[in-house]
Amino acid sequence: MRLPILLVLLAAPVTASAGDTVLEPGEYEVEMRLELPYVEDMGVQKTARVCLTGGGSRGIVVLSENNPLVRCPVSNVSQEADELTFDLVCEGHNQAVARAKFRLRHDRFDGAFDMKMGGKNMTMTERQKGRRVGACKDAPHSQ
Repeated sequence: MRLPILLVLLAAPVTASAGDTVLEPGEYEVEMRLELPYVEDMGVQKTARVCLTGGGSRGIVVLSENNPLVRCPVSNVSQEADELTFDLVCEGHNQAVARAKFRLRHDRFDGAFDMKMGGKNMTMTERQKGRRVGACKDAPHSQ
């Protein structure tokens, strides 16, 4: 299954210290699972390949399809040791918002986007586990 590759570029400065974990740039295979409250098995699981080139949190994105948060700016970026947090806040009234919390290792990451889909008053969580599989190809792709 093909997923659009949309990279979130962090324009906001990252609050970090010298002991923080840096995610190695490269191609990552990311397992994604979408969870909705009170729904036991939605069956929404995907694997995608993304090219993370910015180090730190640059490139970690929402991967669920038709999600407005892939176009929303990143804010409140913070990293302490191996824990990275940031917000995605779409502009306008009753728009989507998300709080991201990820644990970084040199060659892998795992975490979640806790999302509220604005006017729909719908909440969900997108859980991700990514592992580095090599250098980025010429053109990033997904599967």
